[in-house]
Amino acid sequence: MQVKTKAIVISSLKFQEKSLIVKCFTLSHGLKSYFVRDAFSSRKANQKIAYFQPLTIIEIEAVHKNKGTLENFKEIKIASAFHSIHSDIYKSTIVMFISEMLHHSIHEEETNEALFNFLEAALNWLDNHDEIANFHLILLLETTKYLGFYPDTSDIDMPFFEMNEGIFTPFHAISSLTEHESNLFKKLIDLKFDNNQKIFHVIERQIVLRILIDYYSFHLDGFKKPKSLDVLKEVFS
Repeated sequence: MQVKTKAIVISSLKFQEKSLIVKCFTLSHGLKSYFVRDAFSSRKANQKIAYFQPLTIIEIEAVHKNKGTLENFKEIKIASAFHSIHSDIYKSTIVMFISEMLHHSIHEEETNEALFNFLEAALNWLDNHDEIANFHLILLLETTKYLGFYPDTSDIDMPFFEMNEGIFTPFHAISSLTEHESNLFKKLIDLKFDNNQKIFHVIERQIVLRILIDYYSFHLDGFKKPKSLDVLKEVFS
């Protein structure tokens, strides 16, 4: 089956000496993995590798056999040419972290156009703005809408957020945030990309990030804490 679609690069893994295995979140078919033969051996190797940096948005023509094996690209080109994401240390660190979070969060070979469109728009926003301190926090919370576990805000005036059910409650349970943590989480829920990025202090931002990672852990089977988390904390400390 020949497919032409946009795709967001989630991860790439070197295979043997010259090849790559690339995991992409595609607009038309959800999560797919591709084998790129001789990615490191041709004269255009640098150009080829540039296609597969974390969260690069590409347009692909591919052959999908849909047999649970690696698929193959026929043609690749950049769909959105980023100007700053891969050259700015803060943005590239955020992108590395987000790509790892998505790697552990998206598992289904099912179309999710709404999630794809949200991620594409968010990445283009990141590329074109400089006040980005809370970008990863907002993106991770918004992504839960498309993964099926966005917090229920109908009782947001209640003092405690219960992580397992994703609700605000009047009582503190074992799986609840403290009142202080719950208030920080409420701040995040109200936050948009264009809002004041100084709403959180550094320590508060780290608390909110820990809350989000724990929240993902509660709701996604087999979720793993990203290895790039320490790098992110270092860069934004």
